[in-house]
Amino acid sequence: MGAPLSAWPWDNFGTYKYLLYGPFVGKVLYEWFYGEEQSYYNLSWCLHLLILSGLRGLIHVLWGSYSHMFFLTRNRRIVQKGVDFKQIDKEWDWDNFLILQALVASMACYMFPFLQHLPLWNVKGLIVALILHVGVSEPLYYWVHRKFHGDYLFTHYHSLHHSSPVPESFTAGNATLLEHLIMTVIIGTPILGASLMGYGSASLIYGYVLIFDFLRCLGHCNVEVVPHQLFEKLPFLRYVIYTPTYHHLHHSDKDTNFCLFMPLFDALGNTLNKKSWQSPKLPSSGSGNGDTVPHFVFLAHMVDVSSSMHVQFVFRSFASLPYTTRFFLLPGLPVTFLVLLAMWAWSKTFLVSFYYLRGRLHHTWVVPRCGFQYFLPFATEGINNQIEQAILRADKIGVKVISLAALNKNESLNGGGKLFVDKHPNLRVRVVHGNTLTAAVILNEIPQDVKEVFLTGATSKLGRAIALYLCQKKVKVLMLTLSTDRFQRIQKEAPPEYQSYLVQVTKYQAAQNCKTWIVGKWITPREQYWAPRGTHFHQFVVPPILPFRKDCTYGDLAAMRLPEDVEGLGCCEVSNHQL
Repeated sequence: MGAPLSAWPWDNFGTYKYLLYGPFVGKVLYEWFYGEEQSYYNLSWCLHLLILSGLRGLIHVLWGSYSHMFFLTRNRRIVQKGVDFKQIDKEWDWDNFLILQALVASMACYMFPFLQHLPLWNVKGLIVALILHVGVSEPLYYWVHRKFHGDYLFTHYHSLHHSSPVPESFTAGNATLLEHLIMTVIIGTPILGASLMGYGSASLIYGYVLIFDFLRCLGHCNVEVVPHQLFEKLPFLRYVIYTPTYHHLHHSDKDTNFCLFMPLFDALGNTLNKKSWQSPKLPSSGSGNGDTVPHFVFLAHMVDVSSSMHVQFVFRSFASLPYTTRFFLLPGLPVTFLVLLAMWAWSKTFLVSFYYLRGRLHHTWVVPRCGFQYFLPFATEGINNQIEQAILRADKIGVKVISLAALNKNESLNGGGKLFVDKHPNLRVRVVHGNTLTAAVILNEIPQDVKEVFLTGATSKLGRAIALYLCQKKVKVLMLTLSTDRFQRIQKEAPPEYQSYLVQVTKYQAAQNCKTWIVGKWITPREQYWAPRGTHFHQFVVPPILPFRKDCTYGDLAAMRLPEDVEGLGCCEVSNHQL
């Protein structure tokens, strides 16, 4: 059993914890339907709490999104690691404090009814709140924070917050119930104090709370956003506002930098880290913090508009789960499509994630194109130009290997990358693709007792490898292709005694008695109709075929198990069969 007030009362509720907002929603709906007409200046205090909670959550999400935009922040990151699944799971309920403080605020509104009828604006309240923040909240937080670094309190309460290896905006909210009860007092003191003096206002509550959360997220964002030149020109600001690097020093050296937002109190308490004033200079200069050049780059592309939202800089928690279309993504589709249009117009390759494998940094770069564009003849040149730019960029910065993923290695597009290698013979970076491994995964899925398969995309690199392997296992391969020349070239590569197992077919009707289909070229539901009942569709086609037949089964796209020493991986594309 944990220490008192270390766990949240709704720990076992899961997503049902959001039902705790239900009474607020119910009261708002009741007042809308049966109460007085609400005006801009007389909104229900319950509605204010709901709006404020939503805005506070949005601040944390937006800061989290910015932290994961590696194409913008790569050279200014403080901790050069990716956020892994373990940290994401640990911080899954980071928003518990929003529920807690909404409930406490509702109790305050009942205890002090005047809080329900505050004016929109009062300048004196802002001044009083600022004085109370500097005179009460800052020193109170500093004193309590130092106490939480004592043996008992740290072990039973504060260690949870420090257990995240990569601080992020969500880390700011990841703490125990006791810590957030104290934080509620700290954040509420200036607001309640100013209101009790008669200077309270709605703008004070919104402004103070949102700025408080903004600064908390800034300190935990793991990206240095404050230029060091600012402190060189105005040295006194060093004691007025902290930076992400300053706060990171507290996570790496737990006996220093305890302040809330103002390093002045660390200076007064003699807990100022010696590196506090020089640390921001390196990451904010744009030179990077440590060696950020990846050894390996995986060059992918977006499959469709919906799947393009399955990245960490949109929703970190959603990206950590196997991809599937969810209803809450639908409102974001129009905005996402506009962003994609802007990216296509910009025509730049960007970095979306990175992880470590045996101490080597691996990056994923994305060509801003959706899968359907690869089938448009007029888009070929533009896509190849973007792939070429990515290869040249990788070569310039010292990447050792770049792998062309999905349709970026399409044979008809660029010959599996041969176009770029021939065009730039002096490349230092090795341009590769994973066709051999993909073929191995597909072949591993095929049952040993299969005697006949139907293969589409048969003359592609993958289809060729699969056909040549299966024929030597004495499996009859029906190769769908209209090109007799390409079929014969592949057939001649097989040993003479196995060439008869490779059979050219030109229509889907030829496979109406074959229950093992290997799909390497997209097929329509009508073409799937020719498969007999009980057929299993193996596939290596992007995008995946539609599961039209209810009397058949469909395999996932090929995937392999990652090594155990992978670090910093927090994005899960699909849940696949693994080799």
